[in-house]
Amino acid sequence: MVILQGMPGVGRRAAATMLLEEVSAPLGRIEELPANLEEGVPEPSPGDRYLLDLSPVGENDYPAAQQTLKMYRSLVEKHEARMVAVCPAGLEWMLDAELAPLAVTIERPRGRAVLSRHLRARGVRFEYEHLSTDELTHMFATAPMRELDRLAELVTQARDSARYGTDFTHWRDEAVAAATNWSQQVAQKLRKHRGGPERALLLAAAMMSGATADTVMGAATRLLELVGHPKDLTPRLAQEGLGEQFEKLALVREADGRVGFGRLAYDDAVRGHFWENFPDLRTGFRDWVEQCMEQPELGPEDRRRLVSRFAEQALSSGRPDDLVELVEKWTRPSAEGRLSAAAAATLELGLSHEQYASRFRSRVYQWATAARLKPDLARVLISVSRHVIAATHPEQAMVRLRHLALRPEIPGALAQEARSGLLQLARKNRRLYARSVPPLLPRRRPDSGSLDVLLALLDPVDLRIEPPWRAVTLAWRAVMGGMPATAWCPVVQRWLTLLALREASDRMLGALLLAASGDRDLLNQLYVTTCEWADSQAIDTVGRTRPEDRTRTAEVFRREIDRAQGI
Repeated sequence: MVILQGMPGVGRRAAATMLLEEVSAPLGRIEELPANLEEGVPEPSPGDRYLLDLSPVGENDYPAAQQTLKMYRSLVEKHEARMVAVCPAGLEWMLDAELAPLAVTIERPRGRAVLSRHLRARGVRFEYEHLSTDELTHMFATAPMRELDRLAELVTQARDSARYGTDFTHWRDEAVAAATNWSQQVAQKLRKHRGGPERALLLAAAMMSGATADTVMGAATRLLELVGHPKDLTPRLAQEGLGEQFEKLALVREADGRVGFGRLAYDDAVRGHFWENFPDLRTGFRDWVEQCMEQPELGPEDRRRLVSRFAEQALSSGRPDDLVELVEKWTRPSAEGRLSAAAAATLELGLSHEQYASRFRSRVYQWATAARLKPDLARVLISVSRHVIAATHPEQAMVRLRHLALRPEIPGALAQEARSGLLQLARKNRRLYARSVPPLLPRRRPDSGSLDVLLALLDPVDLRIEPPWRAVTLAWRAVMGGMPATAWCPVVQRWLTLLALREASDRMLGALLLAASGDRDLLNQLYVTTCEWADSQAIDTVGRTRPEDRTRTAEVFRREIDRAQGI
């Protein structure tokens, strides 16, 4: 285990990831641990790799976070796993003395080398001396690593657009200007254009960049109405035309009618200026985006861009709840599913954000366990749990999918989709399989939904691991005790087929016997099931077996059943 410390922007999280990559096991994955436990404590396996990012934790919460860190440390050491923790910047003095020997301070890497690697990774050809300008030298010394990554991306955009020259120096200058100078130019532009209609059109063009002129104009009109700007009583024909307004604001209308800015990433600076300098209008901006998404002329790509741009500004200004509110509004029954894709995209952006990802994962958990859940919201939660949360936090994804799969009020197709996602995660990881069983075991009376999931877990079809036998035994005991024999006997027979083919461990027989031990009726049912399988000529879904192999396997199992009954 290693604890990484350092100033913001020096690449602590990237260093943590690379440390874990260097001890990578074949087909292994890095799993990020939650700072706040939700349902029980994880049980690592040897070689598992974990990342715990505590960088967003504040001073008041840091002592409790360190207790969680100590608990994780003991588990990692006990099970011979690997772990790297990233600590909050500026709180090094609060690190517990027990953890201090594990701490390593990360220094700032050489900015020039970082940018060079980002450029080479994107296939941008340049000479080393091209990176020796005064602006770049300043960025190399002060800019966070993520800004150097963005600078490389801006250079790539300038190259690919074919609008900013044909060599690296032109692309470099345009990218540096976009990263450092546009905010000042935007501020100067807005000093010249103080009228509400001009500023509304400028913000609409920045948020809708790439959309048609009519769409941009419609969005500007909606913004003026939303903020209560008085209407211009001048007759419309006496007012400026759209082309004049665009020219005054240096907006570019392409041949296909789409609107944008002539300078690289200028729209980014315009959006940032409005969110930074008009904090009292941020709630209005959120409501405006909500209204704009309803515009029928807005295409799927326009909606995707609008959602992405709004999420970027809301999260950078510390307003993650704006995204939460839009997700809830766009999944209401009154929305009739029209904006479910936008809600999923919004939630995905929150879950992918470095600072607020854990907050959004917690919000998904709250929705999944709430007293009432709307079907469209359930559909979005299932999608992001399967495809976003599962990529980095498979155990947390499994918890959310389990709650969604067992909700009685959501449509059966959605419950089946959640169950499928849960099974997909558990069937390929022994630790996740073991963690999935206990919460599904009936506490007081058998629950048909949880027993159905347990039976599906026991089915060898699509199982990619040798299951943990303790969990298998508990699952069989619950299934055989709470479901009719007609439900679980076919699964037993599929395991017998795999045993006959020598594609499964004999421990499955032991798990079945342990699960049925003490219950003569269950042992008799296992005996009858084995006899029927041995005499059957049908081809099982898991393979074809020879009669002599069936007879041999059945005889072994019947003898064990007899012994369990004292015969």
